[in-house]
Amino acid sequence: MKKIVLFLTMATMVMSCNKHALNTGIQNDNLDTTANPTADFYQYACGGWMANHPLEAEYSRFGTFDELRQNNLKQVNDLITGLGITEHTQGSVEQKIGDLYKMVMDTVRRDSLGVMPAYKSIEPLQEITSKEDLLRYLGTSLECSMWAMYVEADAMNSNMNILNECQAGFALGEKEYYFDQDEHTVMIRNEYKKHIAKMFELFGYLDGDLAADVILRLETRLAGAALNNVELRDPVANYNKMSIAELQTMVPEIDWRTYLDLGGMHTDSINVGQVAHLKEAGKMWQEESLEDLKTFFIWQIIDGSANYLSQDVFLENFHFYGQILSGRQEPTPLWKRAVGMVNGTLGEAVGQMYVKQYFPEENKERMLALVKNLQKSLGERIQALDWMSDVTKAKAQEKLAAITIKIGYPDKWRDYTALEIDPSLSLYENVLRAAKFEQDYSLSYLDKPVDKAKWYMTPQTVNAYYNPSSNEICFPAGILQSPFFDMSADDAFNYGAIGVVIGHEMTHGFDDQGCQFDKDGNLNNWWTAEDKAAFDARTKVMEEYFNAIEVAPGVHANGAFTLGENIADHGGLQISYQAFSQLLASGKAQLSKDESAYTPAQRFFLSYANLWANNIRDEQVLQSTKSDPHSLGKWRVNGALPHIAAWYEAWGVDESSPMFVPEEKRVHIW
Repeated sequence: MKKIVLFLTMATMVMSCNKHALNTGIQNDNLDTTANPTADFYQYACGGWMANHPLEAEYSRFGTFDELRQNNLKQVNDLITGLGITEHTQGSVEQKIGDLYKMVMDTVRRDSLGVMPAYKSIEPLQEITSKEDLLRYLGTSLECSMWAMYVEADAMNSNMNILNECQAGFALGEKEYYFDQDEHTVMIRNEYKKHIAKMFELFGYLDGDLAADVILRLETRLAGAALNNVELRDPVANYNKMSIAELQTMVPEIDWRTYLDLGGMHTDSINVGQVAHLKEAGKMWQEESLEDLKTFFIWQIIDGSANYLSQDVFLENFHFYGQILSGRQEPTPLWKRAVGMVNGTLGEAVGQMYVKQYFPEENKERMLALVKNLQKSLGERIQALDWMSDVTKAKAQEKLAAITIKIGYPDKWRDYTALEIDPSLSLYENVLRAAKFEQDYSLSYLDKPVDKAKWYMTPQTVNAYYNPSSNEICFPAGILQSPFFDMSADDAFNYGAIGVVIGHEMTHGFDDQGCQFDKDGNLNNWWTAEDKAAFDARTKVMEEYFNAIEVAPGVHANGAFTLGENIADHGGLQISYQAFSQLLASGKAQLSKDESAYTPAQRFFLSYANLWANNIRDEQVLQSTKSDPHSLGKWRVNGALPHIAAWYEAWGVDESSPMFVPEEKRVHIW
């Protein structure tokens, strides 16, 4: 399973008001004051923003955080295009960034090459005449597999890296797409088959329909043995460390030593994430014909290369994954795709340029001070819990105190010397070079101590994370700016926005997944049995509450899948509001003098709600409900706030309100 829990957040502490008067931060244009805030707080707080930001054709969803992401793309685009003004030495970072960007922008050349760049991978695959040779091909391939391998900290020994295996091989991603019988999902499967057939035709094959039947059948076999997204959230069930000899006994159909050595994975142990899936892959290797397996892997090359080839291939790929799956009407503009490619390939090199231009050093210090303030608030809340024993509280406090805080950018930048970007080659060939560079970088950590200074996001990323195996929270520079934090706004606004999202990240260390890892990042139970039972009972209340939410006609939210993020939202609200209320009580809160419309407490909740303002297409609602561990934006507001006592007080919510939840039915965790 992926252990890094992703979540958007941002940064900086409130500035002093000794030079400039602070404003409320509340933009009236974002509100819909015709709505009743006690009946639909999301509409009240965000209705104006949604009306003013209708979805453009390229988006399946667009919200305030997407708006910041687009602003960052423009900033990075300016940096990259600025490199084109002068010539750069071959092999320099500037040359690599500039040439890769230009290759993505050069659609004329890609159209002239057609699908030929991908044939360099397909042709040797077509010539294979035995499964032994097919396995050798897979051992060196960056494009084909029935499983995935990666290097990560050992969940039981977080100071050491280990080879991990996880389920893969079904392009629709979520197993439900292969089995659910509702009208929409059946339509997706039918369109997927048409898409496969069309792509094979674009690559010059005459039997696209037959290939589609084979591929859907094999992917369905793999998906049938895979864990669903709820099961993947159980770190204990997904930890199955064994020797390579034991792996060979468990899945004897594959010559594992040969496969691993060819891929540069020279190790004696492995964590098999999903045992049933890997066993099924072994059975398929034995039972399926060589030709069907080759067809399956040819599809993976076609599918994986589509975004880097000619326009006809790109547009067919977009038709299915963009239009059918998510409802987008047009592809992302070319310049944005070019920036995304550079960010994904040379991320820290671009990040170094980005922070120099856009991230003042004082922001880092201010952010650290605010994080420490929220850390103090969570510690106070833990100590005040009436359902947790002193023994477990002491362990929780130790874990909280041990959290590593990363802000802005890494102390040491990645070295991209070994990555060659050659403009004489095709874009896809350079993509494969970049993939090999990343694979070598990952494998360089295999069976070695974990690099605690390593970052898992680039500085320009508009996002943040908590990583349980290192017990760290990370806030990249990209998210540490307006509209998520307003240096000219008062404490009410900034605690409602920045405070909540920072508290959210901290709470991930104590959600239903994070709570299973100790202060050192090891998968290790630090709870008494009684306290863990009490915790589970309280999280069950939240799970069942979200299960009852109807996100589309006949479709309900998945409370078990979104449980970790919902717990973190709840904790972030509680932690930040407590810190803010203490600041108010101390008389030290820096508040706007404009109190004409809303109280400080009301502004706190308005600023929180506006973080999740967004418009979203019906197709994306259905896709996100299957694939996104975060609740939909509307329900991160209307689903979270009814469990926060301070919200009731701030907005005068009583039993007559449609959003009212009786005290005994509310969530009470952190």
